[in-house]
Amino acid sequence: MNSFEILRDYFDVDIIRKSEAAEKRSDAVFDTIKGTAEYNQIKVIKAMQLSRVSETHFSGSTGYGYGDKGREVLDEVYARAFGAEKALVRQQITSGTQAIAICLFGNLLPGDTLLSVTGKPYDTLEETIGIRGPSVGSLRAYNIGYKQVELTPDGCIDFKAVEEAIDGNTKMALIQRSRGYAWRNALTIDIIGETAEFIKKISPGTIVMVDNCYGEFVETIEPTQVGADLMAGSLIKNPGGGIAPAGGYVAGVAEYVQNASYRLNAPGLGNEVGPTLGNNRLLFQGFYLAPHVVAECLKGMVFCAALMENEGFEVSPGVEGKRSDIIQAVKLNDSRRLTAFCQGIQNGSAVDSFVEPQPWLMPGYERPVIMASGSFIQGSSIELSADGPMAPPYTAYVQGGLVYESVKIGCLSALKNLMDMNLTHV
Repeated sequence: MNSFEILRDYFDVDIIRKSEAAEKRSDAVFDTIKGTAEYNQIKVIKAMQLSRVSETHFSGSTGYGYGDKGREVLDEVYARAFGAEKALVRQQITSGTQAIAICLFGNLLPGDTLLSVTGKPYDTLEETIGIRGPSVGSLRAYNIGYKQVELTPDGCIDFKAVEEAIDGNTKMALIQRSRGYAWRNALTIDIIGETAEFIKKISPGTIVMVDNCYGEFVETIEPTQVGADLMAGSLIKNPGGGIAPAGGYVAGVAEYVQNASYRLNAPGLGNEVGPTLGNNRLLFQGFYLAPHVVAECLKGMVFCAALMENEGFEVSPGVEGKRSDIIQAVKLNDSRRLTAFCQGIQNGSAVDSFVEPQPWLMPGYERPVIMASGSFIQGSSIELSADGPMAPPYTAYVQGGLVYESVKIGCLSALKNLMDMNLTHV
């Protein structure tokens, strides 16, 4: 039985033909993704070999986690693969937001200033910084200043404005690699490297920090290999490979990573503690699988772009556009379309397919958001999901997909939902 025949159990011939047309447009891009995945897979295997990963490292620890050799070797594997001096990988880091927060609080002191060179950061960091909400426990509450420089209208770094914003108090410059909830391209590694070099020329003592969420293994090198002093991300996104049950990481210059570990735990304890509770194998195995899983996801995002663009919707990036994160944006221009699209993604999921997502004010967000996430791990963004704020232009941000076929089914289901509700006319 070929795929056409099995798809007919779920979709009519019209949608299947649309699927075939989207795949035909995507084929050439798939080959490029395959090449990147192969490079990154070999890189990870080499890092594990050089760190002499053994089955003995898969056992866990309890309590304080003192002397957990598996945890120590996992830190080493991440550092090697990411070209960093040091890494901190802990399941106790619950999100990418927390991973970034420990970098900020661990390396900034009262009187210092944080400068975001990519405009307003992702919603969940606003309260951490203190630019929204009561600011209890925020950087602002500790008299740590904040500035931001907007991107240019075409989504590029405004180097002139960055130079004007940097002063003697600018201790850290924050670069958000991914698009977040913005209609812009993710920053490529080349651009991140150029930005880091520019900042260092103006202010050598300024720490260049990259929010690397959604970006790991999309390109062949990472920000720490082109001048970033620190980067952070979540294990339920790219580097966890869909296997890690929780966690986050920090990687970069040893001193700054150590400072972050003091904030996560306590001064004097730092990276010496953190029980792994029997999850070491999952964290190793997830990282091992990550390059392949990211490639599957990217193929799915390219398919999504082709499918929706063929229907007349504006998408970013385009089918052949440069990608530096795993997110595909689809501008739907109508709240009903956004809701129907996300509900269709949910309907196509293997887990909780019967659930009907509705907009709600999620913790850490400024406005109601609708989110589809039929995942094995709660909130896992490396598994297929789609979300977006309920505000014009009502854009769906699609990401994840452990296997390409799951993204294909999810996107076809979303399109079917739009068609069934007569909402495909742009």
